[in-house]
Parts: sequence; structure tokens; C-alpha cells
Amino acid sequence: MASTQRPHDVVVVGSGFGGLFTTRALARVPGVRVTVISGVNHHLFQPLLYQVATGILSSGEVAPATRDVLRRQRNARVVLGVVEDVDLEAHEVVHRSPLGVARTRYDSLVVAAGAGQSYFGNDQFSEFAPGLKSLDDAMEVRARIFGAFELAELTDDEEVVERLLTFVVVGAGPTGVEMAGQVAELAHRVLPGQFRHVDPSRARILLVDPVPQVLPGYPEQLSAAATRELEHVGVEIWTGWKVVDVDERSVTVEDQDGNRRVVPSVCKVWAAGVAGAPVGRVLAERAGVEPTRSGQVPVEPDCTLPGHPEVFVVGDLMRHGKLPGVAQVAIQSGQHAADQIRRRVQGESTGQEFVYRDKGSMATVSRFFAVAQIGSVRTSGLVAWALWLGVHLVYLVGFKSRLTTLLHWAVSFVGRGRSERASTWQQVVARTTLRRTGEAGLGSRADGIRPDDA
Repeated sequence: MASTQRPHDVVVVGSGFGGLFTTRALARVPGVRVTVISGVNHHLFQPLLYQVATGILSSGEVAPATRDVLRRQRNARVVLGVVEDVDLEAHEVVHRSPLGVARTRYDSLVVAAGAGQSYFGNDQFSEFAPGLKSLDDAMEVRARIFGAFELAELTDDEEVVERLLTFVVVGAGPTGVEMAGQVAELAHRVLPGQFRHVDPSRARILLVDPVPQVLPGYPEQLSAAATRELEHVGVEIWTGWKVVDVDERSVTVEDQDGNRRVVPSVCKVWAAGVAGAPVGRVLAERAGVEPTRSGQVPVEPDCTLPGHPEVFVVGDLMRHGKLPGVAQVAIQSGQHAADQIRRRVQGESTGQEFVYRDKGSMATVSRFFAVAQIGSVRTSGLVAWALWLGVHLVYLVGFKSRLTTLLHWAVSFVGRGRSERASTWQQVVARTTLRRTGEAGLGSRADGIRPDDA
């Protein structure tokens, strides 16, 4: 009787760009069986979260169900769970779900758990200034933004109105610039005429960061173009100021000379800094390597964990030279890990170095205005915006998402509509309440923290 060879089991941790592109690259590799373990049931297109937060797109357009994306890939299985530990000796990952703790064996492991928001040691700020790294974040921010305008309509107290209509975005990188630009569009273009008591156009939008210029990783000419457009749409740029305190009613900022200012503001958005998923520090400890300050795991040139050639760390969680934390790094490193696994299964040589191919960077500032750098080409304005639109449509998963996203963009950018403005008070308070009671949600930014540890 012929013996049946056991499949090569690949466990992929995370369903973001790194995890999804790893899994899809293994679709046609004979003898491979893939298990995707993720704390959420969707693949998140994180670069467009700010559009969910400002009412342009729905959550479904940027977060299709992972099972739907992989429905035709017969060698892939999706499991809901938060990976809390990795047993490198037994080749098992330990993951938690509402039904308890389970262990899944692997022959090859790809850790693509991504990164969450970093508050640089001031995690208490998160209660008053949510980040923009998850669907929960985006829905909470949306409720805070639109809720501020609704509350301003109800009061005659000018001091309260000022506080409600002052929006502070912390962080002048691409996410902060895009967020500030869209809040300005809402206040000065979309909402005027929809309220009877308060004028939304009197809103102030502050973009705060201690860096000397917006988009610090971009060429100076693109940073300058972005600055001019932000100011044109009504954003106040507070570069050179560091946020030192945040509470329910205000933000305290400090300049390089130690001078402080208190800015009354109810709605704040944190778009500065990233921290690797908690499983990264666990993995580093198990392997005897020192994680970076932000929680990234140092890897070998081929993206493997030092001393463990069967374990790959990809995307935002890996420390591989000075690669930026962008989607293309996650996509390409995931595909590289998949190719190394294919080589291993088919008996070919492995250990080839991962070489990142920079396809450029871009950020939107307002409708019909973006900045882009692709190779030696640097452009801003409508041409850059068209490039941005095309690239983001290409990387959206699924034809339906591309079609509905294009329609929503037409409504929002050509007209004045925001079709996704529904929000509830529960979206503002629910996660804070859950944190306080110790009931961290599955797939939240508290991934890897058990309720009794919170």
C-alpha cells in the first residue's frame, strides 16, 4: 500500500497585507496546507481607514472578510484567535479565542501580526485621543468627529462651542496629513448649510508634531507643496510642538524651548508612532533576541528569526535594516517568505536575502490634491492624486470593493456628499468601558493581553 505523505503545515499569524499575500502566494504550491490565525475576521486596508473615519467609505470596502477573500483557495483555512505565545521547540503557536486556548502545529511559521498605535509611554492618552490602526479606531473617530458638530449645535456657550469645534490631529506623517485634510474638507466644504445654529466652517483643525515639517520622510519640495495645500484648505500647522498631555477637554503642547500651551479641544486623533504587536516581544524573548524599542523583531537577511530558519517575521513587525512601515514592505516580505517556503518544500536551496523594491510613496492632502514620489519622479496636485487613486484601487481586494469605492469617491470628491456618516455614542464609549472593566476585545489593540492582565 502506498504511503500518504503528510502536508507541509504553514501557520500564518495575521490577516493584513503581509499575512494575506503570504497565503495567496502559497495557493498553488503542492503539498502545502495553510492555517491563517487572526484576531479579526477581515483583511484591513489600513491606508484608507481615515476615509472610514471621515464618512467617505464604509468599513466593508476597506475590510473584506478574510474567508471571502480566500474562499477559492482550497489549501487555506482561517481560524479566529489571538496568538499569545510561540513554542519554538515544539513548533506550535498558542492562540486564544472566546472558546479557550488552543495550540496549532507548524512546519513553517510566518508572523505577520503587524503593529498598533504607540503613545510613546503615555498610554493613558488613548482614552481621549484614539489612534487609527483598526476598524474600531475608525468607527470611534468617526463618532467623535460628527458627534462634536452635533453637540456644538446644542449649546449657546461659546467656550464650549470653541472646544467642540477645535480638532487636533497629532502626527504630521501621511496618516495625520490625510486625516487633517479630510476633517478640514468636512468642516469647510461638506457640512456648512446642514446646521441651523452653529456654523461648521468656524472649526479649527490643528496638525501637531515636533518634527520641523509635515511629511518628514518626503522630499522637501513635496513637503512644502503639502504644507501649502493644507493651509489652503484651512489646517493650522503646528510643527515644532510636542504633545505632553491630553485629557477630556484639552491638549497641552510644548515647543523646543519648553514653553507650553493648552489647546481646548474635545476631539483629538492620534496619528503618531507605531508599536509592534505584543506577540513580537514574546517571539523575540523565546528566540533570545532583543526587540527594538517599538517592539519590532530583528530578523536575518532572508526575514527568518535568528536561529530558527522555519520562522519568518514579515511586515511592520520585522526589523530588517531601515525599511519603512508601509504596505509594500509587508506585501513583498510576505511574498518572499512564501517563496522561501516553496523552495524548502520542493527541495531547493533557501536563505536568499529579501530585497525590497521601493515602488514609491504618496499621500493625499485634499480632494484632487496629493503628493507622490515614484523613483526619481516627484509630483503634486491633480496628477499625483490620480496616481494615488489608481494605486489604491489596484490594491483593494475584490471587484465589488473597487466598484463601490470608486462610486463613493465620485460622490465625495466631485460632489459634497459623505454617505457613511452614521455613528453612535456607543462607538465613543464602548471600548473605553471595556478597557476599564478588563474585557479586552478579540482583535483589539490589546491583542495578546488576557482579561485578567489588563
